[in-house]
Amino acid sequence: MGREFASAAARWCHLLEAEAQPRIVAACNTSPAAFRWFKESVPSLTQTTQDYRELLGNPEVEAVYVAVPHHLHREIYCAAILAGKHLMGEKPFGIDQAANDAILAVVRRHPEVFVRCSSEFPFFPGLQRLCDLVEQNAFGQIIEANTGFLHSSDLDPNKPINWKRMIEFNGEYGVMGDLGMHALHVPLRAGWRPRNVRAVLSNIVKQRKNSQGNLVPCATWDNSLLLMETVDPVTGEPFPWTVKLQRIAPGHRNTWYTEVLGTRASARWSSANPRLLEMMRYTPGGQQVWEQVQTGYEPAFKAITGPIFEFGFSDSILQMWAAFLYELVRGQPLKKFAGCVKPEETALSHQIFTAALESQRNSTTVIVGEG
Repeated sequence: MGREFASAAARWCHLLEAEAQPRIVAACNTSPAAFRWFKESVPSLTQTTQDYRELLGNPEVEAVYVAVPHHLHREIYCAAILAGKHLMGEKPFGIDQAANDAILAVVRRHPEVFVRCSSEFPFFPGLQRLCDLVEQNAFGQIIEANTGFLHSSDLDPNKPINWKRMIEFNGEYGVMGDLGMHALHVPLRAGWRPRNVRAVLSNIVKQRKNSQGNLVPCATWDNSLLLMETVDPVTGEPFPWTVKLQRIAPGHRNTWYTEVLGTRASARWSSANPRLLEMMRYTPGGQQVWEQVQTGYEPAFKAITGPIFEFGFSDSILQMWAAFLYELVRGQPLKKFAGCVKPEETALSHQIFTAALESQRNSTTVIVGEG
């Protein structure tokens, strides 16, 4: 993901009205071999180090992007904030709720430091249009909502174990911590607040080979299904919201989706067919007809690409970073759903995941945020 950001920075001229332009001056990695690509590809680079403290001590560095395993979030995020560096962190923003609480305590003590969390998929034009409907209160009373992130790379039982499958590095949340924010970003920004959660978590491949070829325990949750009774802040009415997060979803290479069904309108979007937005506007007594809209390159932050062309993952990364710098400079996002995840939204995600773990342990419905 560090290389993805560096690539986006190299394409900054693609944006037409950028508030500021990033200049990458330093890179940190525990593996010196990783520096080769940065040195060859990023001419503005003046520092490479294996010690993040050296990077944070560099007065040229104003902001940092920290993409490290979850068990390191608390240590490095807090150090970056205390060093006065604006921070883009990765989800889940702490390996567990205690780590997230500690990070947010430092955030609150240093309001002069701008802190956000990475989540790029809401910047796809089709989902931006769905978000516009949310902002316009176009759905009426929400009947139900479904969001998720599915991929299938772990279907292969011969795939070697990595840190995301090790509980000491990835945490007890498993797939929820790894993929969860992708499915929660838009709903939490919409102000949806779950009252409770019933979770069904699955550990499907319980052993994988390590680098020596030996079978070792694979103790993290592969898949999760969360059913939450959620309150719409507009109507005050509850509705069911399901969140499906799967590392083992046969046939899904990397699929994000959002579906909202309401009494006045409904809409659904999936990255499996990212140009397609399906919508239905309903008037009492009228026909119930789904329409299909082909979206083009119509991002929140204007770019040189014309609207007849297609939008992809690297474009969503560029848009996310444009959103980060826009809010850093302006003090507010371009619009409600064109902003990066806030620290307080990561705290809500931890409340949901912590309740989900308890729900799985006891096979019960658990109040979110209790305890």
